[in-house]
Amino acid sequence: MPDPSQVFIADDIREKRIESGVTLHPGTRISGSDTLILRGSCLGGEGSTVLHNVRTGCHVHLKGGYFQEAVFLEGAQAGSGSHVRGGTILEERASIAHSVGLKQTILFPYVTLGSQINFCDILMAGGTGPDNHSEVGSSYIHFNFTPNQDKATASLIGDVPSGVMLNKPPVFLGGQGGLVGPCRLAFGTVVAAGTLQRKDELRENRLIFGSSLKAGNVERVPGKYPGLKKILQNNFTYIANLHALREWYRHVRHQFLDSTFPFELYEGLLLQVESGIAERIKRLIQLRNKVAAFHGEEKGIGRVWSEKADTVCALLGRDTRETESRNIIRHRADFLQTMKVKESYLSTLASMDDQWREAGRSWLQSLVDDRLQRAWEILSAQ
Repeated sequence: MPDPSQVFIADDIREKRIESGVTLHPGTRISGSDTLILRGSCLGGEGSTVLHNVRTGCHVHLKGGYFQEAVFLEGAQAGSGSHVRGGTILEERASIAHSVGLKQTILFPYVTLGSQINFCDILMAGGTGPDNHSEVGSSYIHFNFTPNQDKATASLIGDVPSGVMLNKPPVFLGGQGGLVGPCRLAFGTVVAAGTLQRKDELRENRLIFGSSLKAGNVERVPGKYPGLKKILQNNFTYIANLHALREWYRHVRHQFLDSTFPFELYEGLLLQVESGIAERIKRLIQLRNKVAAFHGEEKGIGRVWSEKADTVCALLGRDTRETESRNIIRHRADFLQTMKVKESYLSTLASMDDQWREAGRSWLQSLVDDRLQRAWEILSAQ
């Protein structure tokens, strides 16, 4: 602490969870009994910094802003003016520049966000390393609140089954643009600067430019959800991917517990993913209430969703270990039996051969597919 008199450490901080070799610059305030700060990390390098129940790995730089209930893995960085809240994970060497807002956001290794960005309710993967990573240009926004005042709008950029393998093409979202959730974009997608993206693009390596809407002025019916099936599909897919990520953490990241990745940091990852699952289910229930109020007795997906949402959400919220099929267990066993653990998580991923990666992808994708199939079987049952 260059100036201890200008650093505030709350009484609920557990000293053993702040390692030696941490730098706390003037204007830093830390609180929360779950706070964990590992060696080499630096707080407040560019301005006043507030942390509450944040867990950081080694060599994390949080340069200024407000951080609450988030996890930052080794080498992650956040610029001044950051506003980072619960459900957020920045994996190894992911970074955000100044004045970025995150909540319920998961960035896979090396993903980079520019400055003045609002990127809540989103998971972004893609890229292979520090010189080939997914990126979001400055002044970008993920639109995550609808005119019907719901937030069933989480967007999936890439996916978990392939994204965790770190061998897929990066995604680029050009600056001064926007993404209207819930949306899904495939690996290799490039959205040109200034483009407002409203539609899914599930084909890889596409260049998208211009606006997807023509000028117009038409009647709007408040409360109507004409694209409800797509909204549900994208939300179910997002939740299923979070379940896949949790299983990846449980069975793969858990093997790398050491002084640089202690149990407390691993625990934080699981808690953030569980927070994300709970958040998405809460938003789906809110959506059900709005749909039920509008659709009433009319037939179609709106009425079906109104009647069966609780059952679907109960399924989506169940721990994968309670529902996994023999097929999922078999895929997982095939993958883990051939896994060769190297010195670190990233070096292990870098050493994978294509056959090993495909076994891992098949395991996680079978988990996603199983959860989606079960959800739609409930909605299609007579």
